[in-house]
Amino acid sequence: MFELTKWFMELREARARTEHLRRGRVGERAARSHLRRLGMKFLTANFKGRGETDLIFRDEEALVFVEVKTRSSEEWVRPAQAVDARKRKLLSQTALDYLRLLHYPHVLVRFDIVEVLLNEGRVREVRHLPDTFRMTPPYRYG
Repeated sequence: MFELTKWFMELREARARTEHLRRGRVGERAARSHLRRLGMKFLTANFKGRGETDLIFRDEEALVFVEVKTRSSEEWVRPAQAVDARKRKLLSQTALDYLRLLHYPHVLVRFDIVEVLLNEGRVREVRHLPDTFRMTPPYRYG
């Protein structure tokens, strides 16, 4: 009986992970399309350094590191609130890793959050929150 219960728990966890990844892909596609419509130039997705940045864009003279938060509900908090101090530090470190690959160009650096709200698996709303935070101390650029 214990093995059967364990198997069901593992199956449920695997399904939840799969759904989470699917929801994330939908959110990233919606965010990418939305930012392109705003005139931003897409550079790359899912850049991995010390952490991972969902999307990187160029917006005029700024290099924009975008964190996408996709949710089915806002009952408790706005999706952007999930970008806490720990996440901001990791995003700052990852941005520096990306800038190092570019040999530290003279550009402005910006961190944006895009909230994507879903309804039954479909995009209901996309909210772009530009310049949401600065690099966390002790990290600085420019």
